[in-house]
Amino acid sequence: MKLLFFECNMGASGDMIISALSQFFDDRELLLKKINSIGLPDITVSFEQKKSCSITGVHTTVLYKGMAEEPSHHHKHHNTGIQYINGIIDRLHVGKKVREDAKNIYSLIAQAESFIHGCDVGAVHFHELGMMDAIADVVLCSYLINEINPDKICVSPINTGSGQIKCMHGIMPVPAPATAHILKGIPSYSNEIKGELCTPTGAAVLKYFADSFGGMPPAVTEKIGYGIGEKDFENAANCIRAFLCEYEKSEGVIGLDCNIDDMTAEDLSFACEILLDNGALDVWQVPIVMKKSRQATMLSVLCFEEDRDKMLNLIFRHTSTIGIRESKYNRHRMSRNDKTIMTDYGNIDVKISQGYGVKRVKPEYEQLRKIAFEKNIPIETLRQYIKKDIK
Repeated sequence: MKLLFFECNMGASGDMIISALSQFFDDRELLLKKINSIGLPDITVSFEQKKSCSITGVHTTVLYKGMAEEPSHHHKHHNTGIQYINGIIDRLHVGKKVREDAKNIYSLIAQAESFIHGCDVGAVHFHELGMMDAIADVVLCSYLINEINPDKICVSPINTGSGQIKCMHGIMPVPAPATAHILKGIPSYSNEIKGELCTPTGAAVLKYFADSFGGMPPAVTEKIGYGIGEKDFENAANCIRAFLCEYEKSEGVIGLDCNIDDMTAEDLSFACEILLDNGALDVWQVPIVMKKSRQATMLSVLCFEEDRDKMLNLIFRHTSTIGIRESKYNRHRMSRNDKTIMTDYGNIDVKISQGYGVKRVKPEYEQLRKIAFEKNIPIETLRQYIKKDIK
């Protein structure tokens, strides 16, 4: 499984995220050519190497009509409401998913601005955020993440910076009000570094794409990207780090157990079928001896946490138990896929499981059984032949 992890010790901005992600592409010139041909009006994007505290990374420059935009230039842009921005995004030469992601990110920003200014989302005008370079940041972050296509995205707690900043509305605290609103529900912090480290755009991009927030999970790092910011800070490298890793999937599941000593085997079997048909991951029975040496059965059900209430209801409804125990587990499993292979004996379906340095191949038993009967060969001989043929 592919993991993308962002380390945000110096906050996050759109251009820094783009810079870090660009280093996961082997041909950066080809990447630039694609980026500059997606149809962002009057926008030109370039990459350059830049150092921050002796760390070398990539800095992204976005030019609008040949010039780098500044917040003070916002008055040159008109109709920078959410509908105007969505119209620009809809005309870009990118996939549908990229357009949807970019518009959803801008929706997060619009909702934050709407809350801060006390107006409807449709009445929000973005000022700095509505500039073409900010639109480019949102679109290109969406484009690059969709191109990388990770299975999971994790983000560290985000450093917001501290102090105050000057914008068109006057002197504002750090994090800026819109940034603070977007970061609600996300782990963030502030330290002694003065200045705006996390922008509304950076916060919105990470909030939208992140599957989880916290430390980097156990994984094998394959590539690291350093996105260097515009500002220089004393004794602090102004960069965001992105890690592209391989990881083995672990997921939280719920175990439900109950002891039953007054049901027939047929009725208990029926209950197991009902549980499996309704989404249980696994159901099994274990013979046990209860108090007064009564023989009984422990029924165990494994399910996702969101299915807990449904499974509890089904167990109480279809068994005679009056009490259920609950446990939480982390389930580690290999990735699985099905494949049909051609052999001298005909086509055979196999299940291939891989992970943790292990690969297993399991042919479908019923197909093996049929061929073994027809060809009069041991089923294990056939199984070994197929496993050897697929490696």
